[in-house]
Amino acid sequence: MTALTNLLDLDPAQLIAYCNELGEKPFRAKQLQRWIHQFGASNFEDMTDLAKSLREKLAGRAYVAAPAIISDHTSSDGTRKWLVDVGQGNAVETVFIPEERRGTLCISTQAGCAVNCRFCSTGKQGFNRNLSVGEIIGQLWMAEFELRKSKGVEPGPKGERQITNVVMMGMGEPLLNFEPTVTALRLMLDDNAYGLSRRRVTLSTSGVVPMIDKLSQECPVALAVSLHASNDALRDSLIPLNKKHPLSELMAACKRYLEFAPRDFVTFEYCMLDGVNDTDQHARELVQLVKNVPCKFNLIPFNPFPESGLKRSANPRIKAFAQVLMDAGIVTTIRKTRGDDIDAACGQLAGEVQDRTKVQERMQKMEEYKKKFGANFGKIVEISQ
Repeated sequence: MTALTNLLDLDPAQLIAYCNELGEKPFRAKQLQRWIHQFGASNFEDMTDLAKSLREKLAGRAYVAAPAIISDHTSSDGTRKWLVDVGQGNAVETVFIPEERRGTLCISTQAGCAVNCRFCSTGKQGFNRNLSVGEIIGQLWMAEFELRKSKGVEPGPKGERQITNVVMMGMGEPLLNFEPTVTALRLMLDDNAYGLSRRRVTLSTSGVVPMIDKLSQECPVALAVSLHASNDALRDSLIPLNKKHPLSELMAACKRYLEFAPRDFVTFEYCMLDGVNDTDQHARELVQLVKNVPCKFNLIPFNPFPESGLKRSANPRIKAFAQVLMDAGIVTTIRKTRGDDIDAACGQLAGEVQDRTKVQERMQKMEEYKKKFGANFGKIVEISQ
């Protein structure tokens, strides 16, 4: 028996090819796309301008389904977080942030994350698997029509769009799940689907240099880079990936990306960690680091979680840090914390992931060794390596 095809997995070119296999003309693919992504239709019988013969073919060979919603919580500030089931004992989180003139959806691309940044709770869950195209774009599909339903907005292109911006900043490193992520991006940009501007779709990466270059060639959107440190020694300790792609390589890749990007700057995200990366000297190092890269900085007050052992920088320290950057002529913003009362703030997304990499178990053992061996712990680790 042939497996059914989830049409959410197909980008515009793939949907045309799929319709061709069914003996249908390319315009049918555009009709299908509009029904799915603009009207939120999942029942082929509702797609009234499709020929009955095509609806019958589709009913026996295809389906439309986003990941199922496990929970749905709304913060006191209006931020809304969904936990969605992606199978195999895993769930990921999707967050909608309403603002006066826009609505931003934060989308996950992996169940867990292998990068394991010190300040991000997702990495502490370990990594299980990449999400499929349907699981990535399905978060946008689900959120847009859930929001419309709750506000009584009619489906279809004439209904007021609830999501105006998308950020690939949820769980996982998007560039380590490259092909499904890019396919989903193409759907977001397509006029017969969501019709988002490249300037309104942002991909955030921790610095996978070869994939930054590949993205610039295949689907350049706005680029954000999780920087979080002003020198390699510090970044090595915060983002292990830096040992493979150090700051000099990352800055060069950012500069190359701007030749193709829809914006003329890169956004550098910088999590403010008390006593770790937040001194004026760190800020001055940043000014030198990015002097040849058109950019702006987004300073993010750290959102604590128990396993991190880190603290948020005090507000006066964050403002002083920002002033050093601004005095050097760098546009700098301080991100307002949103949704922290429902653990939906930046760095807090944990979902529910089977920890097959045993990250938490290993962290627990490390803590036990520290208590047992005290000052000699570092020597023991060095010998064991």
